[in-house]
Amino acid sequence: MYISPAYQEIVDFIAAGTTPQNLIDFCPSEEAKERIADLIHREKTTGLTSEETAELNHCLQLEHLMRLAKSRARDHLKQVQ
Repeated sequence: MYISPAYQEIVDFIAAGTTPQNLIDFCPSEEAKERIADLIHREKTTGLTSEETAELNHCLQLEHLMRLAKSRARDHLKQVQ
């Protein structure tokens, strides 16, 4: 099973353990951002293979999950202060 670099970055980040601040500060690599931007562009223009569509959908789900987690991390830091 192919795992995209963007997906793998988030898995590695989670596996390494983190703090609320590190979660808030997390940003995908330029390579990952470029890959997702390319998939989105090609989805809108020439279309994607089924594997690329699955990759894009996984990355969009992870982006949503990270946004939710960052929001919770901000809330947590506010409560601690």
